Amino acid sequence: MIARLKNMLNLARNMGARYVSYRVKHEVLRRTGLLKGRFPKAPATRTYITLGQWKELPAKFFFQNRSELMLAKKPSDELAQRFQWIKEGKLLMFNSLLTDLGTNYDWITNPDAGYVYDITKHWTEIPDYSPQAGDIKYVWEKSRFSDLYDIIRYDHHFSQDNAELVFRDIISWIDKNPVNCGPNYRCSQEMSLRILNWTFALHFYRDSPALSEAVFSKMQYAIYWHLHHIYNNINFSRIAVRNNHAITETLMLYLAGIFYPTLPGVQKWKEYGKKWFEEEIAYQVYEDGTFLQFSMNYHRVVIQLLTWAITLSEKNGEVFSEVVYDRARKSVQFLRTCMVEENGWLPNYGANDGALFFRLSDTHYRDYRPQLQALSACLGMDIDITTAFEDELWYGSQVAMKQRWSPKPGIHSFDIGGYYIIREPETLTFIRCGSYKDRPSQADNLHLDVWYKGRNVLMDAGSYKYNTDSETIRYFSGTRSHNTVMLNDLDQMQKGGRFIWYNWTKRIDASIREEETLFRFKGSIHAFAHLSPGITHTRTITKRKGEPTWVVHDVVSGAPHGTQLTQLWHVAKEEVQNIELIPSKNSDGAVIVAEKAGWYSSLYGAKEENIEMAFSVAGSEITTTFSIKGA
Repeated sequence: MIARLKNMLNLARNMGARYVSYRVKHEVLRRTGLLKGRFPKAPATRTYITLGQWKELPAKFFFQNRSELMLAKKPSDELAQRFQWIKEGKLLMFNSLLTDLGTNYDWITNPDAGYVYDITKHWTEIPDYSPQAGDIKYVWEKSRFSDLYDIIRYDHHFSQDNAELVFRDIISWIDKNPVNCGPNYRCSQEMSLRILNWTFALHFYRDSPALSEAVFSKMQYAIYWHLHHIYNNINFSRIAVRNNHAITETLMLYLAGIFYPTLPGVQKWKEYGKKWFEEEIAYQVYEDGTFLQFSMNYHRVVIQLLTWAITLSEKNGEVFSEVVYDRARKSVQFLRTCMVEENGWLPNYGANDGALFFRLSDTHYRDYRPQLQALSACLGMDIDITTAFEDELWYGSQVAMKQRWSPKPGIHSFDIGGYYIIREPETLTFIRCGSYKDRPSQADNLHLDVWYKGRNVLMDAGSYKYNTDSETIRYFSGTRSHNTVMLNDLDQMQKGGRFIWYNWTKRIDASIREEETLFRFKGSIHAFAHLSPGITHTRTITKRKGEPTWVVHDVVSGAPHGTQLTQLWHVAKEEVQNIELIPSKNSDGAVIVAEKAGWYSSLYGAKEENIEMAFSVAGSEITTTFSIKGA
């Protein structure tokens, strides 16, 4: 009980009184049933606007209908295959797992766990996770309707019309998911994405006979109650969660006022949505362009949302506060700096749930170039990506390029977020050393990621699944799966429930500099406070210029006598024969070397073996030389 109370106080110190008071109030309202009153179950249907009236609205989308698209038709085998899977009832979940849902999917069965949710239950009675139900993201994935982009792109490039298939799926969802009931009303972000994707389909198939008055009326009814839910539950995302969920939801409220202006209350929702969106961007995207979730994938989510926001506001004669454009530009610059030139991939750093909201090209999920190119285009930036991707053409950006920007070779510091990068023609060295004013998701401070000729040689394991057994969750989110150090078998921070960490690591100092023959990074953090207060970890990395050789020196001070220091390295199996990892003996005695199978998850829900090497000493420091052979 005392330990639990200490953890709660620790969380309160980190998250703040506003967070704690809101969570307590929200939980009381949920458990007493009072929260239900704000979200009526299956309210009566009504018509808000006719299809003809909606078509006469002055709002401008990326395009008004498919005939306006200025996009060359380039049929591809990959796109044809993805469309065929959809017709067969198969879904590439999280851009990784081909799952057979069947052509008559009920929208409430978890295909991973086999669990069927009770659709009659109010959403406040549906848990995010239970051992029986499994990972709720498996239910949300199809209901997100991101697969519409494969159908829409197929119809464009192959000159087909599958509007009937699209609207049949949408109406099936509406009919089988009563308002505010079941798992698909559990998350306001999922609801926001659903409306955004339906809106894209409405405009592309605007003139299709399959878009009938009856179909449109049902969609307007569902969209209204989605928006009603999002607005009345917005504080959960803005206070309790405060990450890309809040950005998605506030943007949806703003855009609703443009594209569905006749819905009751929507103009107030638009006004608040715009104000809140600006506040969230200013808070969540730091001044150096890094992002509060410390995740490359979730930062790309924000990139796509910013592309929607800036492009659609401009087309409709509106502007955001300058901070939105500033943070958008700096986000592009940060992610472009971390990008590998050969394939557009970034380090698999931070939480990675497979999200790619608006898939508008055939590129690999891990390729960030299409999304960065699209946002940079609407900002008038040229970020030196030589391949032209179709994403920006779907958005209809018409801004003339004004600014050319690309990351220079050498060192790059993003001190607010805590990232340090060395860029050379054949290597990319990525180092994490930061503090947290916002909730961390992984215990990975002072992690080192190394790329050579486009290959991830020293790797971050990724996330795998958010909801699985506790041992697997701890491995992927904990220190064990990162290229840093552990003390005994302890993570840098103390694991709490689900997404909670206690005793957040804090940067003491960090610097990176270029010398005559090498690059040198040095950073120190407070860590392992649950083992003993006052423990510090200092890591020095030297990288020889023009050579794929790194020397890593770790020193831990303040640890109790007898603590074992373990330096961890994770190498792709196919790269083991190409590398050398040589630990040095030192005053602390011989180094104990252990090698075993580790895990790597490039895509959510999928994992593969890599090689984990552990160098341990019964002391306070260790030095290792890492090099790539035959380079």
